[in-house]
Amino acid sequence: MYVILVYDFGEKRVAKMLKLCRKYLNWIQNSVFEGEISEVRLHELLLFAKKFMKEEEDSIIIFKGRDVTWTEKQIVGKERSNIDIFL
Repeated sequence: MYVILVYDFGEKRVAKMLKLCRKYLNWIQNSVFEGEISEVRLHELLLFAKKFMKEEEDSIIIFKGRDVTWTEKQIVGKERSNIDIFL
């Protein structure tokens, strides 16, 4: 499935979340990731995140879709990471 993951973590935990998400998804903007991922790998990512997140302060929002073809993406300004070069 295709997901867009957005997070808002406290300053002391944000670097850990960035590092974790980069293992599973493509970094497209500060605290925003996208990519194809299985349910199992997404569940694994969330389990690791919950080990250091403070649920009363931090948040993760996940938008799910069947695949990227059902999503239209428009970029205005500089693109942080161009993932269109992958075959």
